[in-house]
Amino acid sequence: MGSRETISQIHVELIQNTTNLTANTIFILLGFSDHLELQTLLFLVFLSIYMLTMVGNLIIVVLVVNDVHLHTPMYFFLGNLSCLEICYTSTILPRLLFGLLTGNRTISVHGCIGQYLFFVVLAVAECYLLAVMSYDRYLAICKPLRYPSLMNSRVCIWLITASWMSGLLNVSIVISLLWKLTFCGPNEIEHFFCDLSPVLKLSCSDTQLAELVIFICSSINTVIPFLLTLISYINIIITILQMKTKASRQKAFSTCSSHLTVVMLFYGSLICVYVLPETSTLKGLHKTFSLFYTVFTPMLNPLIYSLRNREVKAAFFRIGTKIVNVTHTLP
Repeated sequence: MGSRETISQIHVELIQNTTNLTANTIFILLGFSDHLELQTLLFLVFLSIYMLTMVGNLIIVVLVVNDVHLHTPMYFFLGNLSCLEICYTSTILPRLLFGLLTGNRTISVHGCIGQYLFFVVLAVAECYLLAVMSYDRYLAICKPLRYPSLMNSRVCIWLITASWMSGLLNVSIVISLLWKLTFCGPNEIEHFFCDLSPVLKLSCSDTQLAELVIFICSSINTVIPFLLTLISYINIIITILQMKTKASRQKAFSTCSSHLTVVMLFYGSLICVYVLPETSTLKGLHKTFSLFYTVFTPMLNPLIYSLRNREVKAAFFRIGTKIVNVTHTLP
């Protein structure tokens, strides 16, 4: 009789445990909740960054599309980068702003995974797009005579397509791993967006395979584009140093320095978060490093390219003049 009661009790506990495995349908993004007194200030700061990011990147897209002087491979890639940054920052910041404004930091499991999948597509695409842009500058500076034939419109479209397809390929791998996971117990994510590492910590399933595959994919998609970019810039610097006139060297450095600034911020922060071993020091800085590749880089991209580039500034004034002339002709 006692053994039957024990078996019955074990059966009930198993049912309860099974129920608990599928109980979590909502996560809580802790974000910056440890600084409650700064919520209003943080909201205003991130709102300002979001508005600057959107306006700045939209201006670059409009300039590249409408100004014939910017219909070159370099600005074609820049326009695509700005489009990507608009989507990229819109995946992260609106949810963060909503949480800071309302105090509601809950997000559904499906919504959380959806945010991460969009993030993966856009982040991986940007990794390869930045490498493509450095390769474009390498050809323009190191092989100027062959540049028009090597970087024609067909090659540009192929390179952009390959960048986006790499993001879609990676997200298909991530989906195949995530759909098998169940979540139970704690549901608080120690981050301001649904990054995979803190999400996996909430899973009741065995996540060793997922963690290994994600690490391999992260390493490939950050280190390889970074090395390709580095090789391009090493060749560019060697070529620039061999230029005879100071004016030529200054022009070449001016063209590349802005891109190099964005590249170092973006790849550097990504590698610190996803590739380097998770020491106690780095773990505490993960949220800070994440701000660089999710928030600051998309904002700095249009500022750096517009303030450091005479052609973009000239295009801005041409488009501005046209708009003023059109408004003057209106009744």
